[in-house]
Amino acid sequence: MNRIASILLTAFALTLVIGCEPDLSKKTDAELGLNPQQAQGRHVYQSYCTQCHPAYSSSGNKGPRLKGMYKKEYLPSGLRAEDRFVEDVILHGKRMMPATHLGPDQLQDLIAYLHTL
Repeated sequence: MNRIASILLTAFALTLVIGCEPDLSKKTDAELGLNPQQAQGRHVYQSYCTQCHPAYSSSGNKGPRLKGMYKKEYLPSGLRAEDRFVEDVILHGKRMMPATHLGPDQLQDLIAYLHTL
């Protein structure tokens, strides 16, 4: 009986800790420590990406989560987590993701922001 109570107590404590995590999407660019290029990229992200890929969520809405994607060796698509592959997916699409029409500066700003996730 004590083991079950211990497991339930641990699960409850984890729920509290996870639920208390601050919502980083509500923070300002300055609070997130973004430089001007990253801040511009955040605005591009909010316009084109966030509806399917919430920036600071551990799960995506329609697409895979992007939080921490550059910390992994591979992207959800199986390609290496490198700027050239990310840029290709953004510009040309892949599977269910449509191509995104961005100018060169917008693309570089977006990539700079993605590195902050």
